[in-house]
Formats: sequence, C-alpha cells, structure tokens
Amino acid sequence: MKKKEIDEGALAKCVKRSMERYFKDLNGHKTGDLYSMVIGEVEKPLLEVVMKHAASNQCRAAELLGINRNTLRKKLKLHKLDV
Repeated sequence: MKKKEIDEGALAKCVKRSMERYFKDLNGHKTGDLYSMVIGEVEKPLLEVVMKHAASNQCRAAELLGINRNTLRKKLKLHKLDV
C-alpha cells in the first residue's frame, strides 16, 4: 500500500479561503483586532486535537506544539480544556 502524502500547504490554503470568505462576508463593514480573532478561533481546536492525539499527555502535547508545558497548561486553562 502506498503511503499517503501530506499536503504541506493544506492548512494555509484553508486559512486563506476562510479569511477571503470572512472579508467577503463583511461586505464593506469594518473589522479590527483580526490577529486576536484568528488566534482565538484556531487555538482551541488546535489544542483539542493535539491533546487527543497525545492521549491527554501534556508533556507530549507541549512537545508536539513546540511550546513549554507550563505555557500549554495556561492555554488549556484559558480555553477551559484543563479537565
């Protein structure tokens, strides 16, 4: 069986399409604090999926994310994922 190839740009393409749709849906209305909005929308599902993949092992999840375990714990608490 052939190993499935990973599309390295798939996430970037998804973000680009979503942002283009967001600006189109604004229909000329102003927006602000876009960076915080995008990070807020992406961070929680990212943490959920990584924690699931790491079987709730915070050390492993922090390693996968490339962040300190204490930073991960802070983010989990912020998003109410610290069960």
